[in-house]
Parts: sequence; C-alpha cells; structure tokens
Amino acid sequence: MKMSKPEFEQFLNDSLNHKQDISPDKDLWPGVERAIATGQPEQTDKPNYGWNKLAAVAACCIAALLTVQLFVGQGEPNSMMAMSDYFTKQKQGLLVQYQNQPALTDNWQQQLKELEEAESAIKQALENEPENPALLQMLSQVYQQQLDLINKVHAPKWQTI
Repeated sequence: MKMSKPEFEQFLNDSLNHKQDISPDKDLWPGVERAIATGQPEQTDKPNYGWNKLAAVAACCIAALLTVQLFVGQGEPNSMMAMSDYFTKQKQGLLVQYQNQPALTDNWQQQLKELEEAESAIKQALENEPENPALLQMLSQVYQQQLDLINKVHAPKWQTI
C-alpha cells in the first residue's frame, strides 16, 4: 500500500484525532504493586536470540586463531633448533662410532673446528634474521660438511669396497 503525501497527511490527522483507548490484555497493577513492595522488578521472559552462544563461539575462534598464530610465528626458530639438535646428535654418534678407528689425516680435528666456527657464525647471524633461507641453507651445508669430514677421515670409500 503506497500512499501519496496528501493521503499520508490525511491518514495521520485522522489517526491523531481519533483517540483510542488501548487497554492491556491483563491487569498489570498487581505486578506493579509487588515490584514496588519488594523493590525488584518482576522478571520477564526475554527471547533468547543466541547472542551469548554466538559470542562464545566467536571468542573460541579468536583464541584458536591466536594460538595458531603463536605456534606458526615461533615455528622457524624451533625448526632451526631442531635441525641443530639433529646434526649435533648425528655428529656425536659418528664420533663415538669411529673413536677406536685411526684417522687417515692428522689435521681433521682442526678442519672440524673451523667448520664449527663457521656454524657458530651462521647461528649468530640467524639470531638477527631467523627466517633467512640462505642462512638456513648455509647452516645445513656446514652441518653436512662436518658429517662428511668425519665419515671420509675414518671410513673412506676406497676402504669400503
């Protein structure tokens, strides 16, 4: 029903001029008297639109996202530490395995020390840039060179044929 402006004004004037007495469906005075006597308003049943549940779900989602972000944000330094621990264990295992075998060269420990110094320098650079892929690759190569040096000095390929 669409009204033009004059029709609406006429409808509005008619509605204002005809005062209608709107009475409630039940007598409200006993409830008003009880509320005044006890000092508390009478509880009414409010429709629950699920806002509490929606807020709880939203809070859980935000907490989950923050937790994931926290773990992902700390993933890189942990992966570097995991790589470092893995290669340290591998190196220690090889040194224990070859401790009773004679080495082919005398200066292999000096070479190993130089590789460990390079490892230390790369780790120090990684403290400033923990997500630098070039530094992580260099660290991995230094670890591999350490393992290869230990293997080649104690068990060269020509002896294993």
